Amino acid sequence: MTATPSPSPAILQAIESLNYRATVGDVAAQAGLNINLAEKGLLALASQADGELQVAETGDIVYQFPRNFRQVLREKDARIRRKETFDKIWRILFYLIRMSFGVVLILLIVASLLAIIALTVAANSSRDNDNGGDFSMPNVWISPDFFWIFSPNYDRRPAQQKSQLNFLESIYSFLFGDGNPNADLEERRWQSIGAVIRQNRGAVIAEQIAPFLDSIGTRSEQESEQFMLPVLTRFDGRPEVTPEGQFVYHFPSLQTTVAQSDDRKWLPAFLRESLYQFSKATTGQITMAATWGVVLLILALILTGIVASAGAAVFKAIAFVSLGYSVLYLLVPTVRYFTIKGRNAKILERNRDRESRAKQLANPTVQHKLAYAEQFAAETVIQQSDLIYSTDRDLIEQDIERSTQIDTEWQQRLEGREYP
Repeated sequence: MTATPSPSPAILQAIESLNYRATVGDVAAQAGLNINLAEKGLLALASQADGELQVAETGDIVYQFPRNFRQVLREKDARIRRKETFDKIWRILFYLIRMSFGVVLILLIVASLLAIIALTVAANSSRDNDNGGDFSMPNVWISPDFFWIFSPNYDRRPAQQKSQLNFLESIYSFLFGDGNPNADLEERRWQSIGAVIRQNRGAVIAEQIAPFLDSIGTRSEQESEQFMLPVLTRFDGRPEVTPEGQFVYHFPSLQTTVAQSDDRKWLPAFLRESLYQFSKATTGQITMAATWGVVLLILALILTGIVASAGAAVFKAIAFVSLGYSVLYLLVPTVRYFTIKGRNAKILERNRDRESRAKQLANPTVQHKLAYAEQFAAETVIQQSDLIYSTDRDLIEQDIERSTQIDTEWQQRLEGREYP
C-alpha cells in the first residue's frame, strides 16, 4: 500500500492565512506554488483533513477546511506526530550544541589556568626543596565575580541596550552568526509574484514581475522576456501580444477567488533582500566574547611554553587543545566578518537593480502596455450564494433545493420580474 504524502507546510499556512476557505488560485498565489502542485496538495489535504469541496455555478471549486484541520491531520497521520516530536527534540539538541561552544571556552580557560598554577607550584616547590627553604603560593588573582557570566542577569546595562541572547548564546552568535537572513527568499519571491498577479486581476506585464527576480538575463533575453517563462509555468499563465508586438501575461487560474480585493496584503515595490548581520549580540557581548578568546589564547601560549620543556601528558594535551581552540575561536569570526562584507555588497547591488526595474513602471511605454493588459484583467469572487454543490451535505437534498431555486427563477422571469 502506497503511503499518502504529508501535506505541504506552505499549503497549510496558506489555508490558515485565507481563513480556511480558498480556491486553487488563492492558495497558489498565497504560497507562491505551482498551480498543479497547489491543486494536488489541496485535494490530498481535503481527503486527509476532512475538507469540503464546494462547486460554484461556474464550475469552479472552493475548498473549505475545519479550523482544527491540523489537529485532524495529527490524529490521522502518525508521521506528522513523529516529525513534530523530532523537531522538538532537534530544537533542544541544537540549543545544547550552541551552548557547548561557550561551555568549552570557559572549561578550557579554567583548565589552562589551573594547569599553569599547578605547574608553577610544582616548579617553585622543586626549587625551594633544592634550596632547603619553604615556598609560598604564587599570587594568582581570580576575579571574585568570574562566574557572573553564567548568570542570566550578567548584563547590567540599561534594559534598552540588552540583547535577547545570554552569554553562551552570544558566544555562538559571535562565532557563527545567526543564520541566513534570506532563508525564505524564494518563498517570499513567489508569494510576492503571486500577489502582484492577483492584485492586477490575473493580467500583468513583465515590468511588474522583474522587480521580484534576481537576474533577468542578457539584453536580448530581456527584450524577449525569457525571464517570464518560469512564472508562466508556475502559475499556469499564457502570453498575449499587443498590437505593437509586445507581451502581456494572462493567468486565468488566478482570477477566481473567495477573497475580496480589499483583503489583499500590501506589497513592496520590489523584493528586498536583508543584509547579513555579524551578530545579534550587543557590542558589549561581542567585545566580551572576543576578550575571552584572547584570554584563552594567552593562557594557551603560556601553558605551551611551560610544557614545552617538561610536563605531564595531560598538561600537554590541555595546552594543545586550548591553543587550537583559541586560534579557531578567533579565526572563524574574523573570516566570517570579511565574508559578510562581500555578501552584503552583492545583496546591495541586487537590491539596487530590482529597485531600478521597479522605477521603470513610470515609463510611458510601460504604461501603454499596462493599459492593454487591463482588457485581460478579471476577477470572479465566489460567494456562498454561488455554490450549487458541497460535499458536507446530502446530494439529494442539494438537488431538491437547486430544483426549487431554478423553478423560482423561471417563475419570476415569466412574471416579468428580473431574478435578483
